[in-house]
Amino acid sequence: MSNEKQHVLDTLSKEGCGLTPICGEAVNNLCHRVGLSTCCFSFLLFFLFTFLPVGAQRKELSQARQFIKAKNNLEQAEQLMRNLLADSANREKTAVWLTLFEAVKKQYEVGNEKLYLKQQYDTAQLFIATKKMFDVLEKFDSIDSRPDANGRVKCKYRRKHSEYLKAHRPNLYNGGAYFVRKHDYTHAFEFFDAYIECARQPLFAHYKYLERDTLMPQAAYWAAYSGYKMQNPDATLKHKDLALSDTARQAYLLQYIAETYKLQNDTASYLDMLRQGSSRYPAFPFFYPRLIDYYVEHGQLQEAMTACDNALQTNKRNLYYRFAKSTVLLNMGHYDECVTLCDELIAENDTLADVYYNAGVAYYNQTIELSKGPNTKEQRARRMALYKKALPYLQRYRALAPQAQDKWALPLYTIYLNLNMGREFDEIDKLLKVKS
Repeated sequence: MSNEKQHVLDTLSKEGCGLTPICGEAVNNLCHRVGLSTCCFSFLLFFLFTFLPVGAQRKELSQARQFIKAKNNLEQAEQLMRNLLADSANREKTAVWLTLFEAVKKQYEVGNEKLYLKQQYDTAQLFIATKKMFDVLEKFDSIDSRPDANGRVKCKYRRKHSEYLKAHRPNLYNGGAYFVRKHDYTHAFEFFDAYIECARQPLFAHYKYLERDTLMPQAAYWAAYSGYKMQNPDATLKHKDLALSDTARQAYLLQYIAETYKLQNDTASYLDMLRQGSSRYPAFPFFYPRLIDYYVEHGQLQEAMTACDNALQTNKRNLYYRFAKSTVLLNMGHYDECVTLCDELIAENDTLADVYYNAGVAYYNQTIELSKGPNTKEQRARRMALYKKALPYLQRYRALAPQAQDKWALPLYTIYLNLNMGREFDEIDKLLKVKS
């Protein structure tokens, strides 16, 4: 290049003409300063903005291909191509996309070979390279499938690429399972999500994965599980409908969905999941107790009783269902029925602490109601009798649940006081003073 042309290029660079349009007058002034015709100036502009970037692009493509051929600096080769794609002018360049794919493909092949030869290699990186191959070719497919000037779509690479990736798709599932075992739930979700999303990619449409792949519901379940472990509601719920078709794990999935709705403060959906879970899996320990607790806490006692009766229809002798019913009876003020049911449960299993609590409080609450009426000799006698009946239940509850002082301390304090049990009263009084 002559000194004159170099001077023009230097001047263009200093003037910043690559960023700001130059008006006709400015062009004429510039050409006059450097002694060029406007025609020559236009040619140099064309050269500057067309051939120089292409030269740089070719250099980076050549360098990346050398790295790939030599099987070294593969991550650098990948980065060179990603840098090119960061420029909008290169985003539809097939050569750049295909070289990027070859870089990540070679990373996969090198890692796979090392593992096969039992050489040291990070298994996680092999799975990550697998996923990168999918990411690259799925994005490239959107370019390969663009219509030409006549509106025709001819996908030159789709079949070749889909066939190649189909053989490696099981490693997306295997990678997800690998990361679940490592408790890396972020990566686990990404892999199961990628496995499922293949079904929605035009690149794989002819395989009909949603219809033919029997692992899809399981992948959706593990995706939801990973989202749940991350406490990421969007991830947990993304594939829930597909995951629910995995009947082997449906009870657990309903639990994860319910807890996710609770995390989102979506009470209506949370209750719906509890109802569904209680109906479909009455013996599953998560749904029924939380449904009853919700009803009791919100004063919906008739709904709670209905839920208890429905559960008992599936198993009339279930201890927990009957205990839950005793709690509802207690809160409804049906004290005699509550005590009768509690006595039945204690006869079958005398280690259920809360059953003793329900029976004791059923007697204790009656003393509170009586104290609101006339303080006659007859009423005092009835209260004393109820205190005596409550006492053994609450003492046994304390022995079985010593940590639940908030529940047994005040009733026992009141009972000891009214029954003139001085030594026991002093002991409870000290406990309450220490706490306060």
